[in-house]
Amino acid sequence: MEVPAITTFNLAILVLFLGKFLNSRVPLLRRYNIPEPVTSGLLVCLATWIIYLTTDIQLSFDLRARDVLLVFFFAGIGLNSDLRSLLAGGLPLVILIVATVVFMFLQNLTGLGVASMFGLDKAVGVLGGTTSLIGGHGTAIAWTPTFRDEYGIGNASEIGIACATFGLILASVMGGPIANFLISRHKLKPESVAEPDVGLSHETENTQINVHSFLGAWLLLNLSLTIGHGIQAGLDNAGLQLPLFVCSLFAAIILTNTIPRILPKMKWPSGSRSLALISDICLGMFLAMSMMSLQLWTVTDLAGPIFAILAAQFALAFCFALFVVFRLMGRNYEAAVICAGFGGISLGSTPTAMANMTAVVKKYGAAHKAFIIVPLVCGFFVDIANAMIIKAFLGWFA
Repeated sequence: MEVPAITTFNLAILVLFLGKFLNSRVPLLRRYNIPEPVTSGLLVCLATWIIYLTTDIQLSFDLRARDVLLVFFFAGIGLNSDLRSLLAGGLPLVILIVATVVFMFLQNLTGLGVASMFGLDKAVGVLGGTTSLIGGHGTAIAWTPTFRDEYGIGNASEIGIACATFGLILASVMGGPIANFLISRHKLKPESVAEPDVGLSHETENTQINVHSFLGAWLLLNLSLTIGHGIQAGLDNAGLQLPLFVCSLFAAIILTNTIPRILPKMKWPSGSRSLALISDICLGMFLAMSMMSLQLWTVTDLAGPIFAILAAQFALAFCFALFVVFRLMGRNYEAAVICAGFGGISLGSTPTAMANMTAVVKKYGAAHKAFIIVPLVCGFFVDIANAMIIKAFLGWFA
């Protein structure tokens, strides 16, 4: 039974309300920076699982509105991206790209090792590696025909979806605790006092927002999406395919680094609470829809080897973020926030990475470079590298 799009959208609002309520009442959730939509979204997907077990009814949700919210969110990140800050973050961006590529090789090697322990085909290890974890549901589904037809993995779709589903859950609950530990252990603080790029800090959530600022931010977000569509179409004609959210991110970066210089008296929404609130709501709604739509009954039959692979991958991602990424990124507050995002990159998705970081900065303060570096890595470079790495591993080992 499919829930219509408008009902799904309204339900996501209620789920987001519930998450904010639970996180405000349960200190443990807030202490470890668990994203609010994850808290309540998991409860909804557990409820749909119970409904399936007791009534045999499979609930699904029409998610057409979800992807639009994601594009709005990344456009908001772009509108906050001053070119000078981007150039200042150039070296950390390169370092994180290299570190992530190294991690991707380790992730596939881990999947291969666990698959071999269970006597499974080595291709299953690649499927339980970057194909479904860093790649997520989309990559797992896209590569299913290859694993099924060329490598004889008949249940490739089920394995890929299972790993991607539980990886998303693990990623959602891993990033916040990592950042919380690093910030507390090393007594880290933001370099400057500023409002977060996404959301409002817990101390200012009841602040008033000017209606003109809010509408102006929304207008520029829409303009970024329009230009993003044009960029995507032009790249498609040139033979290069990029997701719309990446194109809209670039469009917003172009706008925020040109119009304020041409029209210096124009009030730009960068750093405004209106833009931060819109971005926070869009991300929260996206993640709420993603979490509540997980169909746990589709993966329970593959528990044994899948959980072993995921346990090993979780340990690898946790240790890599803690001992490698944090040090390479400078051992400062921005590095701790990037580690929270890396938890989302390594096992989940780009929105999960951003949600993890949002939960951290709402508690401790802004981390502007992190919100530029992480989406560029996981929204652009990782997808390109992953396709080549999957092909390489299948050719070498499978």
